[in-house]
Amino acid sequence: MSVVKIGDSAPDVELRLSSGNLVSLYHLLRERPVVLFFYPRNNTSVCTKEACSFRDAYEEFFAAGATVVGVSANSIESHQDFAAKHRLPYLLVSDYDGAVRHAFGISDSLGLIPKRVTFVIDRQGVICQRFRAIFAAERHVQEALAAVRALL
Repeated sequence: MSVVKIGDSAPDVELRLSSGNLVSLYHLLRERPVVLFFYPRNNTSVCTKEACSFRDAYEEFFAAGATVVGVSANSIESHQDFAAKHRLPYLLVSDYDGAVRHAFGISDSLGLIPKRVTFVIDRQGVICQRFRAIFAAERHVQEALAAVRALL
């Protein structure tokens, strides 16, 4: 598994949305840059804090021209409940088999907890920003927003 780095082309993966629909990452990139954030689990304290931080900054991301997408191994149903409970306006992806995480080269921390990694991908599919920190949930939002604004 090769880790995707800044300057690399993002893999064109199929994303299973919480609606049940499949969409390719490159289909989303045709419209806008994508902020793709990987998080361990719905309804855990740090993950909920991160998800709500992206929610609170959603209008800023939208105004800067970006699509926000959250990815975890949770089921479609879990994502639907999580999004409704916390009023999440962005897309959630069910990566139940780990294929998307694997395509981006993201392993587990200490073999137990999926890593928390955020990528900003420009419309040409190039990784412009990669930020990794398991407990700094709000910094993921700050780093991603700065990278998106730099694309303007």
